[in-house]
Amino acid sequence: GASLPDLILRRCRHVVEENARVLDAANAMEAGDAEGLGALMDASHESLRVDYEVSGAELDALVEAAREIPGTLGARMTGAGFGGCTVNLVREKDVERFCVGIKERFMRSTGLKAVVYRV
Repeated sequence: GASLPDLILRRCRHVVEENARVLDAANAMEAGDAEGLGALMDASHESLRVDYEVSGAELDALVEAAREIPGTLGARMTGAGFGGCTVNLVREKDVERFCVGIKERFMRSTGLKAVVYRV
């Protein structure tokens, strides 16, 4: 049979796997599994970056910086892509350290200023 071109295959894979991640994320939240939810966020970002190709250097730098900070359970871009916003799941006791650390790491890696909104 005919096979899909690689680009279409990757886009389809992202959509199918992202839908499964959404269901798994709902289950993780219901179970109080913050670590599991964080791992799903990380996987989502990687899929958006590799398969859907809607991330960018600054978004990837934010996610990488977040993942280096102790207490960060997950990080991913949010929105339609090609912008500069991430959502990060951080243990409550580590939020202050995260807010300072993400700004320092992002400035060091990109020369750009990060703005943090605590939710």
